Amino acid sequence: MGFLRIRTTVDERPGRLASLAAALADRGGNILGLSVQSDTEGTVDEFVAEIPAAPETVREALEAAGGRRVQVVPATAHELTDEPTRALLLASRLRTMPWRLPELLAELLRADDARWIYGEAVSDLPDPTQLLVPVAPKRAVRLRRAELPFTLTEAARAAAFARLAQPATEQPAAERAIKLADGVEVTVRPLTSIYREAVRDLHDRCSPESRRFRYFTAMPTLPPRMFDRLCDRNKGHSLVAGHDGQVVGMANLLFTPDPGIAEMAFLVEDRWQGRGLGTAMARMLVRTARDLGYAEVKASMLSDNARMRRLLVSLGATLGYTDDPGVVEARLPVGAVVPA
Repeated sequence: MGFLRIRTTVDERPGRLASLAAALADRGGNILGLSVQSDTEGTVDEFVAEIPAAPETVREALEAAGGRRVQVVPATAHELTDEPTRALLLASRLRTMPWRLPELLAELLRADDARWIYGEAVSDLPDPTQLLVPVAPKRAVRLRRAELPFTLTEAARAAAFARLAQPATEQPAAERAIKLADGVEVTVRPLTSIYREAVRDLHDRCSPESRRFRYFTAMPTLPPRMFDRLCDRNKGHSLVAGHDGQVVGMANLLFTPDPGIAEMAFLVEDRWQGRGLGTAMARMLVRTARDLGYAEVKASMLSDNARMRRLLVSLGATLGYTDDPGVVEARLPVGAVVPA
């Protein structure tokens, strides 16, 4: 009987994980470890199992049980250590020896090779066997792993780990002043119930097209229940941008049922569009998602929302079609975004 590390992409449907576990049990497998990760193609279930069957037999069994892109590689008993404990021990070593970041990243993600590179350090996993971990705007660690492609969740783990080797930064204040490209300054604060009337006025001043881009319908006002949900910190994090006593923009980060994925959306008053406010608030939301442990931020938009598409692509997002021909989805790995 040997150890195997098994990965499979699954559809988010009730009972799918049970079907995969039953398929392994039918081959005499004993699951010793399980993790759920986000990736570009969907949710990835990873098992470490002790099983007498050959890797090819295991792959065929899981494909028959509904798994997609099944990958099976040999594992060792050493890989059965508790993952959080292992990560904490590596973090402790990194704090005392930050110059060994590539080596410790390789150990964290079980990579075959790790080295410093210099140049553009943004990666949306175009080559799944290679991962670029940004450390500074022009400096990164490149990891390679031939047998198991890197997932977006692993990219987020690597980005969080690399931050331990960097100088401590000041805690972000509850409110932040942002100077736009034309020199005008706005103040960004967390959305709370005290902004109910100001957000209502924002919707009144926005054109029907701007509201349609945000809500997929020209919603004349924000329903009270939706406003309360946007203020609920258990369901997401929202920001408002203010200038001269008015709210001129709102950005929302919403938690989703998908593991490791958050969703963001924006509403910016028409006369404030194209001035860099949306980009600044998007970066703040991505940083929040990263600090909360999310691997990816996604955004759904109408296909004719060219401004939103350009904004997200500029941050490193990839665009994809959905089942609705009028809707495009952007997916942005938070570990790939280097702060401006």
